[in-house]
Amino acid sequence: MVMVLLLFVFPACRKAEKADFVITGGKVFTADPLSLHAEAVAVKGNKILAVGTDKEILRYIDPEVTKVIDAAGRSVLPGFNDAHAHFGPLDPDYIELRYVTDPGVITARVKEQVARLQKGQLIYGGHWEHEMFTTREWPVKELIDAVSPDNPVVLRRTDGHSALVNSYVLTQSGITKDTPDPFGGEIMRDPATGEPTGILKESAMSLIKTGAVKVERSAEEEGEREWRGYLLALEMAAGYGITSIQIPGSADFDMYDSIMAQGRLTSRIDIGGELTADPVRLDRYEELRQKYPASGDWIRFGYLKDFMDGTLGSATAMMFEPFTDEPDKSGLPQMSYGELEERVLAGDSRGFQIGIHAIGPKANNWVLNAYQNAREVNGVRDSRHRSEHAQILIEEDIPRFGALGVIASMQPTHCITDKRFAEKRIGTDRSRWAYAWKSLADNGAKLAFGTDYSVEPLNPMEGLYSSVTRKDRKGEEGDGWFPMEKITMEKAIEYYTLGAAYAQFMEDRKGMLREGYLADITILSENIFNTPEEMIMSVKADYTVVDGKIVFERKK
Repeated sequence: MVMVLLLFVFPACRKAEKADFVITGGKVFTADPLSLHAEAVAVKGNKILAVGTDKEILRYIDPEVTKVIDAAGRSVLPGFNDAHAHFGPLDPDYIELRYVTDPGVITARVKEQVARLQKGQLIYGGHWEHEMFTTREWPVKELIDAVSPDNPVVLRRTDGHSALVNSYVLTQSGITKDTPDPFGGEIMRDPATGEPTGILKESAMSLIKTGAVKVERSAEEEGEREWRGYLLALEMAAGYGITSIQIPGSADFDMYDSIMAQGRLTSRIDIGGELTADPVRLDRYEELRQKYPASGDWIRFGYLKDFMDGTLGSATAMMFEPFTDEPDKSGLPQMSYGELEERVLAGDSRGFQIGIHAIGPKANNWVLNAYQNAREVNGVRDSRHRSEHAQILIEEDIPRFGALGVIASMQPTHCITDKRFAEKRIGTDRSRWAYAWKSLADNGAKLAFGTDYSVEPLNPMEGLYSSVTRKDRKGEEGDGWFPMEKITMEKAIEYYTLGAAYAQFMEDRKGMLREGYLADITILSENIFNTPEEMIMSVKADYTVVDGKIVFERKK
């Protein structure tokens, strides 16, 4: 009886459970508001057993069964959770044009691909950004026509909201100078001749018909190719320290189920659907929500996604006033406000979480209005609806995010990509409330960070760099672009971990390094908190742990 009483009074005297592995000697950032910093972490099974000092964690080590990782002063963080990534299989035929500055490179890469493929076979790629070109001009079909007379070519801009196509595609699509712009889209035209330039914006891309020759592969070959693509993508994510991915819109549940069944799923995945007012489709989403419930930890049904506008780079973001550099344009709404309200009311009434792509201030204003209306009509609940991107706001709308409980789901790299042309496009005054992370947080908003991959690179280090510097990737003098909106490294990591977990209703079991939480952990190659800003993007993940298992270890 005395022994039992002593053990009850002095629980530390009880024999400590032994860990499967521990991480010692680290600069541990827990993202746990109760205790932000530590030195060591112990893991048992798929859960965190303990977090504390090296001395405190020693009691969980059994030399015969416990693997010990010496972090040696490196940062130890909760696993990165990408709150907005268009994640899917990698394709070896894709032409990567990210960071191209010379338009001639596009010509050369298309020519190389034509030489590898047969006539009529589709050539596709993207991530070009005309604001990075030395000319800073939109590319035109003549750039690729001469090298691709017999192949359809479709090259999407980095934001995915515009595409460059060649004359072959224009002909196959029946697009001429007399083709009217579809609602919510634009066929760019030569101002002198009226002929299509090859740039199709927003819904105009739906006009594309390639007439492509089908590549003959057996079902087995096609399946194997897709399978390898998924595994390559998951390997890439693990290599960046990413342990969770939230996919906006739909994706292949069955493929992730198959990967999971084989024990090869190395990231937790949320997949949603398209926002709709159609009760039949909402019933289908309800079935998926039952099959992939919020209580799950691996493959879950996420939120319903829709588009309110386009992007700043394509000059299709919804503005209250015209663009400074294109005064005849103020953006392209992708639906009327009435349609938006109808869809939001329908989804909200069924208890679904909603996330709407909103770049421009008018788009964000409409989205906030629709969410507020849903609260008034359907009642207030912990909906955690989201503005996906929340890039450019009016000052008056910033406090509304916190007041309405709307998640600002943001991607920091958009700031340093877009700042090169933002003031040219919308002026200084409107740019002040662009990518306003700190103002949103200071006004009570919950933030969740991601990358918007493949629009931007999947690497979280670029987002951390953007958050704390607001400077060009090449570096620059001064304090950064609108430096009053910079945040600390601690906050940036919090939004990539705990903030992202909150956005998916999982802050009760992941997003922090806390006893009893899922053991999703990233060990970086440096102490990120004292890394010079110009070196942040070169920091790498040395270890990635998901569900208590090491799924990536960088080779020395």
